[in-house]
Amino acid sequence: MLRLIRTIQLAIKSLMLHKLRSGLTMLGIVFGVFSVIAMLAIGEGASAQAQKQVLDLGATNILVVSVKPPQESSDNNNSRSFVLRYGILRSDYKILTETIPTIIKAIPLRETTKEVRHLSKHMDSQLKGCTADYMEVNNLKLLAGRFISDRDQEETANVVVIAAEVAETLFPIDDPLGKAIQVGNRFYTVVGVTKRRTAASAIGSSLSAHDYNKDVYIPINTFRVRLGDQIFTRAQGSFSAEQVELNQITLQVSDPSQVIATAEVVRETIEQAHDKKDVAVIVPLELLKQADQIRQIFNVVLGSIAAISLLVGGIGIMNIMLATVTERTREIGIRRALGARQQDIIEQFLTETIALSGMGGIVGVLLGLMTPFAFSGLQYIVENFVLDPTTGPTSEIGIIFSEMQPQTAYWSLPLAFGISVGIGIIFGIYPARAAARMDPIEALRHE
Repeated sequence: MLRLIRTIQLAIKSLMLHKLRSGLTMLGIVFGVFSVIAMLAIGEGASAQAQKQVLDLGATNILVVSVKPPQESSDNNNSRSFVLRYGILRSDYKILTETIPTIIKAIPLRETTKEVRHLSKHMDSQLKGCTADYMEVNNLKLLAGRFISDRDQEETANVVVIAAEVAETLFPIDDPLGKAIQVGNRFYTVVGVTKRRTAASAIGSSLSAHDYNKDVYIPINTFRVRLGDQIFTRAQGSFSAEQVELNQITLQVSDPSQVIATAEVVRETIEQAHDKKDVAVIVPLELLKQADQIRQIFNVVLGSIAAISLLVGGIGIMNIMLATVTERTREIGIRRALGARQQDIIEQFLTETIALSGMGGIVGVLLGLMTPFAFSGLQYIVENFVLDPTTGPTSEIGIIFSEMQPQTAYWSLPLAFGISVGIGIIFGIYPARAAARMDPIEALRHE
């Protein structure tokens, strides 16, 4: 033990004789370790955000979504008038809820884009006809008032719940509760305001990105009575219409273990009722498993890219140690003449490389732990000096970037440090063996 301590002391003393050179050599390892930890932290953060968006859809949920058939709509473009019928039918809703026993709750949804207006203030919004359960299923929180109730459904009441951005736009000063807003060509009384909620990203080709902060909600029965199933579009002297009974049904099961089997039954039921593929079945639990697989691949790719910088740092260590051996040839000769064995010389130089890479690894780990703080600074710079100040922060990319938070993978700390020490050993063996194989007599003659 005393011999080992003495060897380490000599190694550190030799490195401190050339502080600048040792420091510059160590930088390669420092940035290599830091990049490994930082890359994995950013990858974990991005993966966690993606998984959160999937979990927001519900691990026990099954989404049945109407999908517009692109071929049929394009074939009818030359017609003067037509009605494109597609999507989920109310009969589908009835069959699913009455024949599949594992389904404990079903939330229908009807939606379309409408202009909402209050006095001179107006904006385009997504009008949603829904039930009282929609708020809980989509993790919506109330800022004021209440949400749609079962009584509103029974009475087909002219009430509306508006999202945070709609409230800020239409009522910049006033309290919106109790006020009337115009949705399309009809008026509704505001009974509630929802808090801001993170936008949902697009998933596949069936579920598009959605900003919940621009929604307005009315009872689905009111939607059917006031707007009907057909949505008309006028353009250049002709008009077109789409007939959709339901845009989406969110099905809930009691146990996550029943989700996959229930989803298969739902798919078979929908396929039997629909000849054309105008309905998609989306299972968030399956998407969550795919997101986890992508995370693992992402970590391997990012870790491999960052490990290259560690390899470059190791090459730098070997280069410096070879130069050091040449500089200390006479010292090696004197030590050999005084009785030092080849093993002693190897131990001396190998200890120096391990000390160099080990100190670099420690500094790199400390810097890696500061990745979340460094990323916060990067977010501030991008949001204030890179993105367009008018649209950048509210754009999809701006929202995703601002909400991304690196999550340090603590298993990467010992891994990165161990790799740095291992690289010191691997790239230090050759210079150490070259020093040990010198002829003592020739080494003593070296000037």
